[in-house]
Formats: sequence, structure tokens, C-alpha cells
Amino acid sequence: MNIANVRVDFLGHAGFLFSFRGKNFAIDPYHVSDFVPKVDVILITHGHSDHCSIRDVQKLSKHGTVVLCPVDCQSALLKVKGINMEVVEVGDAIDFGFAKVECVHAYTTSNPRHAKQEGWLGYLAKMGSTIFYFAGDTDYIPEMQHLTGYGKKENNFVVFLPVAGGVVMDVKSAVDVAARLNPTLAIPMSYGSGVYGTERDAQLFVEMCKQNGINAQMLTKI
Repeated sequence: MNIANVRVDFLGHAGFLFSFRGKNFAIDPYHVSDFVPKVDVILITHGHSDHCSIRDVQKLSKHGTVVLCPVDCQSALLKVKGINMEVVEVGDAIDFGFAKVECVHAYTTSNPRHAKQEGWLGYLAKMGSTIFYFAGDTDYIPEMQHLTGYGKKENNFVVFLPVAGGVVMDVKSAVDVAARLNPTLAIPMSYGSGVYGTERDAQLFVEMCKQNGINAQMLTKI
């Protein structure tokens, strides 16, 4: 789909591809198809293999591709030749020219597999007039409060929220988060790969969002 001149494609599970001003970047690519192009930037949220997939980083990267990741991914990503890996943490901000990226908190309070002390990440990315919030593997957390203002501004504000209950926030919690953040558009993620989350979870998220006056849409995997 196109959002204010930014092309957004679903890579499956929790992965997305953004194309803007002739540049491509991917977030958490996992089991991507052969149709996905090489990218200039890859953002990794944390070290679990369905988010930090070495095979997919190798598949999408080219010489000089920048890979942002938290410290727990560092040793695994050293296996990928030719990339420029940058270890980042919450609060870091990187300006790529075509996109400005900020690292934000992502953790679960209901599941110890994503503990806050791990320092794992979500990302805010601004491209043109649009701010994209990629929540990562998270529950609703207090740190999301500072994002509530984005939905009240003139800028487009698009949020990507997990809908896989038991591991991260479930559908109802994701709808509650979307209501709090008041985005221009809410897009479900973390489903359909067989790891956790189903297409029905994503469909239910969209249905419940619309019942609550929230614009939401599923994307088709490329």
C-alpha cells in the first residue's frame, strides 16, 4: 500500500518493507519471498530467531547495507559479510536522509521472554510527512504514553501492533493500544507464519478497530 508517497509491504510474521525516495528498508524480515528487493537498511528489534533471522538478513542485504540491532544480536550478525552493523539502544536516533529512526522501548509484562532489562526495541521512523511506529514484541507499556500526541498532529501516524496473545499483546490489548495512540492507520503484525498468531487474530483486530472508530487494515504478504 502507498501512504503519503511511502510504499509499505508486508513481508510476513512481523516483517515489513518500506520504500521511499529510491531507498528500501526492512524491519524484522523472516522467511521473506524471493520477490523482495535488496535493501539499504534493516532494523532488528531483538535476538529471537523469528526477528533476527540471519538467513533473511543475508538474503536482503547488499554490500554496505546498514543493520541496526540491540546488543544481543551482535554476535549472530557478525556472520553476515558486507553489512555495516550498528548496535543501538533505547533513545538512540539515526538520520539516514530518507528516513529518521528513533529507538524506543519494547517489552512484555505478561511474558518473561521479553523482559524490560533485555533492552529490546521498537522503532519510530519518520519518512516525509508520515511517522511509522513499529511496536516490536511488546505489551502495552507506560513508555507508549509519549506517543499519544502523534495521532493528534497533522502528520500521518501509522502504527504496527502485534496481535499474538500469550507471547505479546493479544487482539483486545492491541485494539486498546490503538485507541490510546489514535493513529491515522493501525496495521496488525505477528501472525500467519506458524510461530504464533493467526490470520484470524489479524482479521479480528481490524474488525474490532473499526467498531471503535479506528482505521485499520491488514496487508497482503508479498
